[in-house]
Amino acid sequence: MVGSLSWEVIGVLDTEGDRVEWTFPADPTAVRTARSVVRRQLHGWALDSVSDTTALLVSELVTNALRHATGPIGVRLVRPADLPDVLLVEVSDPLPDLPRERDAHPEDESGRGLQLVASSSRRWGTRPGESGKTVWFELAVPG
Repeated sequence: MVGSLSWEVIGVLDTEGDRVEWTFPADPTAVRTARSVVRRQLHGWALDSVSDTTALLVSELVTNALRHATGPIGVRLVRPADLPDVLLVEVSDPLPDLPRERDAHPEDESGRGLQLVASSSRRWGTRPGESGKTVWFELAVPG
């Protein structure tokens, strides 16, 4: 447990690679907690080189989930066995509406989260789920 927010972690090592998942309640402290656990996991995987960018983008996506959805927020990190130079990050929430990137103006107070994800990641996208959606992005892992 980080801070006063309870969360659940599921870690898996299998033939598909390393994977860890957390589920957070829809609570404002989830953003800080998600950043913290992501940084800790990346340090454990010796991926400190992508820790800052990953934590920033996870913060943006968890914040978006808190603003637009209710219910649990899932965060998942995957190091695919067949793609050692890739880190896949997914943030899921129960709202089925897929987000879209928009043009934020300099005076706008919000609307830059997906722009930041698009400009900082190798690839990104969204997909509907059984209940809700997932926003994902890939980062290149320096070899």
